[in-house]
Amino acid sequence: MSARQHLDQLWSRGRAFLGTELAIMGGAMTWVSDRHLVAAISNAGGFGVIASGSMSPDLLRQEIQATAALTAKPFGVNLITLHPQLDDLIQVCLDEGVGHIVLAGGLPPGTAIRMAKDGGARVMCFAPALVIAKRLIRAGADAIVIEGSEAGGHIGPVSTSVLAQEILPEIRDVPVFVAGGIGRGEAIVSYLEMGAAGVQLGTRFVCATECRAHPNFKQAFIRAGARDAIASVALDSRFPVIPVRALQNEGTKRFMEKQREVIAKFDAGDLDQKEAQLEIEHYWAGALRRAVIEGDVENGSLMAGQSVGMVTREQPVADILADLLMQAEAAVAGRGAAA
Repeated sequence: MSARQHLDQLWSRGRAFLGTELAIMGGAMTWVSDRHLVAAISNAGGFGVIASGSMSPDLLRQEIQATAALTAKPFGVNLITLHPQLDDLIQVCLDEGVGHIVLAGGLPPGTAIRMAKDGGARVMCFAPALVIAKRLIRAGADAIVIEGSEAGGHIGPVSTSVLAQEILPEIRDVPVFVAGGIGRGEAIVSYLEMGAAGVQLGTRFVCATECRAHPNFKQAFIRAGARDAIASVALDSRFPVIPVRALQNEGTKRFMEKQREVIAKFDAGDLDQKEAQLEIEHYWAGALRRAVIEGDVENGSLMAGQSVGMVTREQPVADILADLLMQAEAAVAGRGAAA
């Protein structure tokens, strides 16, 4: 058996589930994972995923149709479960024939899972712990994504390697995709051998030629090392902030100052608890767009995973996937599995 044949055997379940040549999903990155990047990933054999973010149903419909005009291959849509129009967004996906809906950003309501499934879509959900993975499967999730703290953007507290060890041996009835900190093919093979059906990569695709992110944003990724992607810190347990992993810049430094300023106002009685929490949370409003679209890499949010250190140049998506595939095949051959 050749190395490629063995690799295809390892991720056969993920390939079948996604309907793709490679069981590699593109992470849904707001303002980054648009029609251009999504179609490029799908056309190159992977599985592109549109990041709907805070899109309205009409905007999402336009994005799905525009993506479908660029690729005849399968792609998915990532929906944020806290979106006030979640049901409407699911209906748009069903109307447009989207085969896979990824529900992210919190535990999805059972009604949303049922609605998507009843409409003919396959539902993927994020699980930050084994107990939640089991609950989501009982609720009807067709596949699970486990994403460790090495990932970019909003993160949980547990690393990818620990989540994989906790969840992969226990979940066999649905495919499980692993995400967070994956930047090379050797890591992909390791997780497949542990029982993963496939993987999801986000940061690795930011500097794809087809990605429409601002050149300043891409250059920040190319220059950065793994240790530059830092998780934000909540200064006071009374005001919890969901950690966000991003490259350090003036904006992240000022966020710490903002927290100190708001906490001092609260302690002085100038703000109540809710007002203080909202002021902290609203600090980053629009910050990701400022960085990705406008190129303000000093004051915007440079959400990036720790695998950013493996992003060294701008490349076409097809070349990125070819590199990952070459590394994966070499890893399989090195283990003697292809003998």
